[in-house]
Amino acid sequence: MAIIGGGPAGLLLSHILHRNGIDSIVLERQSRRHVLERIRAGVLEAGTVALLREVGLGERMDREGHPHDGSAMAWEGRPRFFIDTKKFTGKQMMAYGQTAITEDLYAARDAAGGEVIDEAANVRLHELNSDRPYITYEKEGSRRIDCDYVAGCDGQHGVSPSSIPVSLRKTYEKSYPFGWLGIMSETPPFPELCYCYHHRGFALASMRTPMLSRYYIQCDLGAKLEEWPDERFWHEFKARCPKDMADRIITGPSIEKSIAPLRSFVAEPMRYGRLFLAGDAAHIVPPTGAKGLNLAVSDVFYLSRALIEAYRAGKTHYLDCYSDMALRRVWGAARMSWWLTMLLHRFPGETRFEEQMRLNQFDYLHASEHAQASLAEQYVGLPFEA
Repeated sequence: MAIIGGGPAGLLLSHILHRNGIDSIVLERQSRRHVLERIRAGVLEAGTVALLREVGLGERMDREGHPHDGSAMAWEGRPRFFIDTKKFTGKQMMAYGQTAITEDLYAARDAAGGEVIDEAANVRLHELNSDRPYITYEKEGSRRIDCDYVAGCDGQHGVSPSSIPVSLRKTYEKSYPFGWLGIMSETPPFPELCYCYHHRGFALASMRTPMLSRYYIQCDLGAKLEEWPDERFWHEFKARCPKDMADRIITGPSIEKSIAPLRSFVAEPMRYGRLFLAGDAAHIVPPTGAKGLNLAVSDVFYLSRALIEAYRAGKTHYLDCYSDMALRRVWGAARMSWWLTMLLHRFPGETRFEEQMRLNQFDYLHASEHAQASLAEQYVGLPFEA
């Protein structure tokens, strides 16, 4: 098995395949250090938590992660309230950063003697519609890997999605007219993950560990980091929170700061011959619903199950339905992330009617346990399909 991309999706797939006696080689165009410096998702669905434990990757997560039973919502001029996802679903989530998961995966692959080739240049996929596809790349000369299947886990702009003929691909995309400015600080986090709506813009309090906090504010697409020293960020963040919440925020120097645009993207199909896409190679969702990493994990679950069945039993049922099955979950997460993004952000040029509709949606969510239960079910993550 050749796996293109050494992020969480590619490494997790390699790890699960190894546990089931299937050899793989992971090719990553960046250095390991670069991969580990990516600061991304941090809220894990119940299914993701269960899968990581099942495949032997839960020890550090359970020791350092922050159990997550739900999320609070605060609306300017309205009382903050808590959506108890554990009460509605019986399932618990976990706040545990993607960087830590990637560290755990690298450690597991190293311990098992797994082959992860970093800084692989000019990767090309060949004969994907044949029984014997192969990969070429450059590292200290030209190299070739012959394989049975290829997993494309290298992101939207990687070589894997671009190896599917344009005539066979459908893409769906929405770009939002704002971004998120996020900082990480070595401070005790606010005790609840809290989404805040304010006329100044959206804000989010999140966490990674008991001494590592992650905070975000909505910002203009043209914003630059040098315009946002820590003092200005903390002032703006607190201005968007209810006063009782702002008074409890413990500030400190940022150890990481970044700006990310928000967008939705889905590509269909997720299979072409012996190539199977997973993670960001096939879909991107705004971070509002905390679905990006969890979708990558669900893709890996479906794909690893399909490959194990093919190698052990010679059956291709799960391989044949992989794309359709994965996309059902992708579209559900894309819709939920889109809905939360539309609900909680200020949009340029919106009318008073649109503002009032958003307020009415919030009031309905606040008042209706049925609405909260529906959101909780989607937020905690639907079960994997059998």
